[in-house]
Amino acid sequence: MDASTTLTPKMGKQEREKRVLLGLVDFYIKTGKPVGSNTLKEAGFGSLSSATIRNYFAALEEDGYLSQQHASGGRIPTDKAFHLYASTYKDDPSPPFTDALDDLSLLQDIETRAIAAYLQKSAEQLARVTRSAVFLSAPRFEHDFITGIKLVLVDPGRAIAIMTTDFGEIITQILHVDVKLTLFMIKRLESYFNWRLKGKEKPEAMSTQEEKLAQELYNELLVRYIVNYTNFQDNDLYRTGFSTLLAYPEYRDPTVLANTFSLFENFHGLRMLLTECEKLNTLKFWIGSELAGHAQNSNPSCSVISIPYYVNNYPAGAIGLLGPTRMPYRPLFGMLRHFSAIISKTLTNNLYKFKIALRPSKPSTFASQQSGMQLIGETHRLLLEHKSATASRGKSTERHRRKES
Repeated sequence: MDASTTLTPKMGKQEREKRVLLGLVDFYIKTGKPVGSNTLKEAGFGSLSSATIRNYFAALEEDGYLSQQHASGGRIPTDKAFHLYASTYKDDPSPPFTDALDDLSLLQDIETRAIAAYLQKSAEQLARVTRSAVFLSAPRFEHDFITGIKLVLVDPGRAIAIMTTDFGEIITQILHVDVKLTLFMIKRLESYFNWRLKGKEKPEAMSTQEEKLAQELYNELLVRYIVNYTNFQDNDLYRTGFSTLLAYPEYRDPTVLANTFSLFENFHGLRMLLTECEKLNTLKFWIGSELAGHAQNSNPSCSVISIPYYVNNYPAGAIGLLGPTRMPYRPLFGMLRHFSAIISKTLTNNLYKFKIALRPSKPSTFASQQSGMQLIGETHRLLLEHKSATASRGKSTERHRRKES
C-alpha cells in the first residue's frame, strides 16, 4: 500500500481528505479512468466505508479538486488536484524505474568533443524512457568551427546546405541561385566547399562561372554562420519525442493533440519555461492552465516538468518534459534528477578534458577582433574554418597551378 493511502485514527478530517485525494490522483494516473468510491476503497482505502469516501469526494469537488462527468460516474482530478499531488511529492519522489536507470546510465562517462551531438542524443534517450516530449536548452561553446558542408538539391533554383561543426552542431541554410542546379553541379559545389574548409582536392576543370558561383555561395554560408555564431542571444533549443505522446489515450483526439503541439512549437514559450527553471535553480512544474500563456488553448491538456543541469556546478541549461496532465510525476521527478546528474557530470568532464569553454548568451566581439581577415580569396582562411584548412588548401592550389602549366 502507498504511504499516501495509510490512514490512522489520529488524523483529522482535512488530512484524511488529502490522503483520499492523493490516492485518487495516483489511481487515475495509472488508469486514466474516472474513479468511483468502491474502486478507491479496493485500491487501498479498505478502512473507509464507500459512503465516507463519497462524502470526501463531495467536499473535494466543492473545493475544486475533483470533477464529475455525470451524476453516476466516478471522479476525475482537476489541474488543482494534480498540482497538489505534484507539490506533495516534488521533494519525495518515487525511485526511477529500473529499466529507465539502465537506459540513462548509457549516457554517463562518454568522452566526446561533440557536445551538441551528445546533448541531442541525451534528449532523445530521455524521451524514450519517459514517454514524453523533451525540450532542452543548450549553451554554445568557444572555438567551435565548421568541419563539413553537404548540399541537398531541392529544385533547379534552390539547395539546402547542411553545416556540421567540431562540437556536433548541425546548421541548415537554404541557398537560392539564378542558374539551373543539377545533381552534378551540387556535387561539384560541395567538393569546392570542402576544399575551402579542409584542403581536400579542388574540383578539376571548373569553369570561371562555376567557380565564381561556388565562391559566392561559400562566402554567403560563412557570413551567415559567423553572424549567428557571434550574435546569439538565447541558448539553442533541442526538441524531440513528440510522437511518444501518441501512446496516451487523451492525445488520440486530434484537437487535444493540436493544442499541445501549439505549445511544443512555441520556441519563445519553451525558452521562457526553461529560463525560469534555470534562474530558480530547482526542479519546477507547470500543470494545465498554468501553461495557458504559452499555448493557443486557454486550458491546455498537458504539463511540463523542468530541471537545470550544470557545468562545474553552474547552471548551463535546463531540460523540460512535456506530457499529459496525468503524467507519472513521482517517478519522473526521480528520473529528471538522475538525468540531470548524469549529463552534468559528463559535460563537466568533457569540457575539462577537451579544454572547451562556455560562451555567454550575448553578442560576441569575435568579428571585430578578426577584422583583418578576408572572406573572398582562396588563399585566406575564412572565419571559423577548420584550422588545418589553410596549409592544406595552399598545397592543393599549388598542385592545381602546376597541372594548368
